[in-house]
Amino acid sequence: MHFPPPSVTSRKATKPDARSSLQASAGGPVLDLNRYVTGLLTLIASNLSGSASSAYLSLYAIGIETWRVMVMLANEGRVTAQRIVQLLDADKGAISRTLKIMQERGLVEFEPDESDGRLRHFVFTPEGRQLHDRIIRLALVREAAAISVLSDKEVETLRDLLRRVYVNLPNVEKATAQFSRDEREVLGLPADGPPLRRRGGSGATERTKSTPGTKSRSGNNRRATPR
Repeated sequence: MHFPPPSVTSRKATKPDARSSLQASAGGPVLDLNRYVTGLLTLIASNLSGSASSAYLSLYAIGIETWRVMVMLANEGRVTAQRIVQLLDADKGAISRTLKIMQERGLVEFEPDESDGRLRHFVFTPEGRQLHDRIIRLALVREAAAISVLSDKEVETLRDLLRRVYVNLPNVEKATAQFSRDEREVLGLPADGPPLRRRGGSGATERTKSTPGTKSRSGNNRRATPR
């Protein structure tokens, strides 16, 4: 597919400023990777997740996904699989498999809901709680090491900034949707046509809405993903 060059309007929209991560180069615009916030967050999260997974597996035979479920279970006390999916914004099938493995290992058990027999509330077994309490020590060591380069005031500022950015993520989706509508028009693509390629797919074989929906992010319903 031939892509037309960006319009003058879009060039103006990406004009560098004090808040922008855009950097000029001989070949054209590039991202300043030392300033690109989403790239820095992704890089940090990827490194933390990978190294945490290796450490937890090596010491406790627990993967990072299992640890995330354990963290939410410890915070909630008793929780349904659906609630964990909501808290972690995770795949329902993956959470079900993780809970099944945890149950087989004797880390959790379930209690029926007194008012709704279809619901099952998962709770720690004594062995599961004991394992959580061992792993949390390493999680805290890793957090302390990660923020050791910051002052106490900077740590609180960082936490506040990250919470604010997280709550603001629906605006990222809105901006993406608006850009997508405009770009589809420039590229001559139908406004309600399928994507050229979907994540995890081979191409535009399924029709989806061109305007992605947004998810509500609230501190009462969603939690920071533990590492």
